[in-house]
Amino acid sequence: MMTILQTLLSNTSSKKSKKADLTGIIPVFFWAMFIANLIFILVYFPDIPEWQWGEIIRTNGFTALLMTTVTFFSAIITTYANFYFKERGQKNLFMALSVAFTLVVQIFLIAEHLLLLVVGWLLMGWVMSKLIGLNTNWNDARGAKKLSRNYFLAGTLLLGLGLLIPAVYNNTITLSSWIASLEQTPKYMLLLSAVCIIVAALIQSAIFPFHKWLLSSMTAPTPASALMHAGFVNGSGIILTLVAPIILATNTLDMLLIIGGLTAITAQFTKLIQVNVKQRLACSTIAQMGFMIMQCGLGYFNAAITHLILHGFYKASLFLSSGEEIEKQNPKAPPTIRIQWYQALIVLCFSLIGAYLFALWTGKGMDWNSGIFLTLIASITVGQVTYNIIKQNPLSGLQKIVLPPLLFVIGIAVYAISYQLVSTFMRGMEVVAAPTVITPFQVVFGFIFLIGFFLMKLGTYRKIPWLYVKLLNLSSPHKNTLLTPKQ
Repeated sequence: MMTILQTLLSNTSSKKSKKADLTGIIPVFFWAMFIANLIFILVYFPDIPEWQWGEIIRTNGFTALLMTTVTFFSAIITTYANFYFKERGQKNLFMALSVAFTLVVQIFLIAEHLLLLVVGWLLMGWVMSKLIGLNTNWNDARGAKKLSRNYFLAGTLLLGLGLLIPAVYNNTITLSSWIASLEQTPKYMLLLSAVCIIVAALIQSAIFPFHKWLLSSMTAPTPASALMHAGFVNGSGIILTLVAPIILATNTLDMLLIIGGLTAITAQFTKLIQVNVKQRLACSTIAQMGFMIMQCGLGYFNAAITHLILHGFYKASLFLSSGEEIEKQNPKAPPTIRIQWYQALIVLCFSLIGAYLFALWTGKGMDWNSGIFLTLIASITVGQVTYNIIKQNPLSGLQKIVLPPLLFVIGIAVYAISYQLVSTFMRGMEVVAAPTVITPFQVVFGFIFLIGFFLMKLGTYRKIPWLYVKLLNLSSPHKNTLLTPKQ
């Protein structure tokens, strides 16, 4: 597929003065796909029709939403790339890979046959590794490509094994029949299958300790990084949602909660010590993927899908504007965090109000279940934003009083609307949300999470040399992908 696309994109007019840059067609193609998908869901919303072609593919509201999102990201990023690349060969290759990647992602999204699902996962990783190693003249880019490819191959093998175990036992070949037959599968088989699928998901989203491939992939051009962080690493949230029944059947939610929560906090620590813009964004992505896995662990798969969509918009914009962040300046000492008692009171009040609005508008946290953790995260987020506005922004006294509540009300409202829309699109899925009863274990983990968050915000880790060095090493690219002389 990729070779054919490259050939088509490389063909130009025989007259050099009238060369037609066919790469300009690619963004138009993606915009047309996005508009067509958008019109489709607007016409049929909220009752998106389900359609299935034998045992091969199936579409529904969930796939329509994600296909619309994917084509939008591809349209934005290829439009940017059309002006970003100066060398024609590299531009042609990127555009060809972008088309291949987008088509493969859509195949993965609509796959009903288990083999097609695994092949889609494999091809996503293969194309992404090609994007990571786009600049073949760099040793570090070639090393990053090889490293990521090995991780993706391992993830595909684990996903295939996880799907294969119940499939062989129950003689099923489609995803829907695979899910329906889980009740007849022995518990030990289900557990082994669930662990394999979870590890495959963790690898793709670069969750600790499988994060080195993402940190090493910053050799990729900015458009490739944007495509990867906006779409590819979010794939774990999709696969975990598709196979959510086996996660519930094996009681592995707490595993996801712990791994996701610890990754989120640790990656936030490592983000604070980065001096490279793209490395800082990579650590941020790892942290956000940790939050997404954490939401799956809480049983809110619709929240995880909402998170990955919003994260895609946010991270794509950050990568495409990352050049604006680069400037020459003398190193500055980390800011000293001092907050007056009245400022702390304002932050606390806004946090509580934000948490209440979050719970009221989304319905999460109103009962004694795992939704309380999501409300807690929302409260922390609101408090952090409020502190940044009060303490760091050059605002007048009146602005500091009016702006924080206005911003967090708008922000929470946008999230609540997005959450409700995603939940509507997911109607008909086997599992949309399955909140669990709060357990003492979850309460203890919640306190650990809070302690880690405040240690991070207070900069305590900077006063502990061994911890600082540990975090620095943890957030460094793999040794085989560090800068080396060109060959």
